[in-house]
Amino acid sequence: MMDSAKTVTLFLEDGSSYQGHSFGSARSTSGEVVFQTGMVGYPESLTDPSYRQQILVLTYPLIGNYGIPSDELDELGLKRWFESNAIHAAALVVADITEKFSHWNAVKSLSQWLKEHNIPGIFGVDTRALTKKIRESGTLLGKVVVEGDDSASITMDDPNKLNLVAEVSIKAPAVYNPTGKVRIVAIDCGMKYNQIRCLCSRGAAVTVVPWDHPLQNLEYDGVFLSNGPGDPTMCKATINTIRGLLSGKDNKPVFGICLGHQLLSLAAGATTYKMRSVL
Repeated sequence: MMDSAKTVTLFLEDGSSYQGHSFGSARSTSGEVVFQTGMVGYPESLTDPSYRQQILVLTYPLIGNYGIPSDELDELGLKRWFESNAIHAAALVVADITEKFSHWNAVKSLSQWLKEHNIPGIFGVDTRALTKKIRESGTLLGKVVVEGDDSASITMDDPNKLNLVAEVSIKAPAVYNPTGKVRIVAIDCGMKYNQIRCLCSRGAAVTVVPWDHPLQNLEYDGVFLSNGPGDPTMCKATINTIRGLLSGKDNKPVFGICLGHQLLSLAAGATTYKMRSVL
């Protein structure tokens, strides 16, 4: 156990609770509890805007082995080892955490990084049992309460009632690889850096625009709709933009991934809903 680690409890909206110990920032918070089953990739997951205001549960038993990499920038000026400039998850839940990291590019521990960004973590939780519960019941709201804090004062706020896309989207247009032969407009609903890299590496000039940015005055060969957090029905401006693209005469290709796929479906007249259970 880490020195002087405080007791922390994860309370779920169904009344169940899981007790563990604190790492990272020792503070209480709330969010939507979700899980991720990857063996590696915690720096990328935590900086993925799709996890905005979510309490992320990792099923792999020991986390932090390879620490946190440097803030090195790539040729596009993006952080090479991360998916955005910030941690977007509300909290991190793991079975066990190590401070003894080892990797050629590591500059700090996971716990230190979380503390620098004021993100709480819990270790000592049976994350596989917790994942089974989420899998069977669907996502649950939860709150992380550090010992000494008043649990009743920490409300389980539903982040899906907010326009999370507006919180994570770029604030002004940005151009990457301007000499590329194919011109792609990427509507940023929480776009991961690697999506920009992948498009540019294939010869595209990528103009990333905010989620509610009009496209009338832009020249492009295709439109990319990015991933992102929250309920897609909150993005009415984006849906209207896509609807205009689909009904226009330009006949330009439109491609969506993750939340972008859902937005494309809504613009085409479909409906979306949150999965309740896989059973």
